[in-house]
Amino acid sequence: MSHIIETAAQSNSKSAGQDKFQSHDYYWVDELLSPEHLLIRESVRAWVKKEVSPIIEDYAQRAQFPRHLVRQLGEIGAFGPTIPTEYGGQGLDYISYGIIMQELERGDSGIRSTASVQSSLVMYPIYTYGSEEQRMKYLPKLGSGEWLGSFGLTEPNYGSNPSGMITRIEDKGDYYLLNGAKMWISNAPFCDVAVVWAKDDAGDIRGVIVERGMEGFTTPETHGKWSLRASATGELVFDNVRLPKENLLPKAKGLKAPLSCLSSARFGIAWGAIGAALDCYDSALRYAQERIQFDKPIAAFQLTQKKLAEMITEITKAQLLAWRVGVLKNEDRATPAQISMAKRNNVDMAIHIAREARQIHGGMGITGEYPIMRHSMNLESVITYEGTHDIHLLITGMDITGHNAFK
Repeated sequence: MSHIIETAAQSNSKSAGQDKFQSHDYYWVDELLSPEHLLIRESVRAWVKKEVSPIIEDYAQRAQFPRHLVRQLGEIGAFGPTIPTEYGGQGLDYISYGIIMQELERGDSGIRSTASVQSSLVMYPIYTYGSEEQRMKYLPKLGSGEWLGSFGLTEPNYGSNPSGMITRIEDKGDYYLLNGAKMWISNAPFCDVAVVWAKDDAGDIRGVIVERGMEGFTTPETHGKWSLRASATGELVFDNVRLPKENLLPKAKGLKAPLSCLSSARFGIAWGAIGAALDCYDSALRYAQERIQFDKPIAAFQLTQKKLAEMITEITKAQLLAWRVGVLKNEDRATPAQISMAKRNNVDMAIHIAREARQIHGGMGITGEYPIMRHSMNLESVITYEGTHDIHLLITGMDITGHNAFK
């Protein structure tokens, strides 16, 4: 706990640039958080104001990933917050994890994506399904940011239906032979390791760890994105990659294993989206109070107040939803369907708030002087990845009716 607080708190005394963000808590949800939670939030927020806010618009405009932030994310404890300290994590609870994701996404969804993938989709499966040797080999370096990881599940023809994957591992006696391809993979172009899901000779889904430098393993970058422009996205391509037998995750067999990783990531997204929404709301509220039209601030007009009042209402509902699912996660009672509801609701909330905030900013809302358009574009990806908006609706539908609408 002290690592994340002491390291990030160093930012408090330094200039935060033009980041004027102030928190908004209409229902005093902070009273539901512990002093440790609040200190973690303030520490990560200070780091975002110092290190992310002054540069993120430029990186997004140039569609470049700020790779220098990876080691810093490790230093502030944003990688593997819930992983035990003996493996390089922070040993924090899930509400702390959610708070970290919220503050990172308040800065930018791409930065949160980097931390979310590293924590929930790489470190989590190695810790949960890996051997002790794998834990000791990979987790400390991933936790520190020395290594960057990626997660290979989605394929060109299999996104919402991952069970149809065609990536294969063949048992060759003293090694596995891996062939196939994954796409839309965050961190892929710069990853040092990848947790990859493939079908074995029996048709069972297994997890394997692929390392940078293995012959036949390439990670071409995806260009031309209008969303998550400051995030590194690419493919994972496997052309007869020879994997040592010890790179198989021994405790992972079947689709349940990768789906459990997605549930962990979706939990972080449910919190993270609140950060993007808060940033849009904060900017819109401040702009509405400063922008004068017809001899008074536009905040004095009924339609502007309607937008702002609806924004803070939806943010408040999302805050309570995230907090409750965080409590359930800490008690090991949160179901995948409950997490799906939180992810779907909160991202949908955030994307609507971004659009309304853009209108309040008028023409200025499309410029890089304000964060609105960047958040809006980013959220177009967030509403799709880790389960699309519609898929999460069907997950809830199946949970409440008992009928599977996927098939």
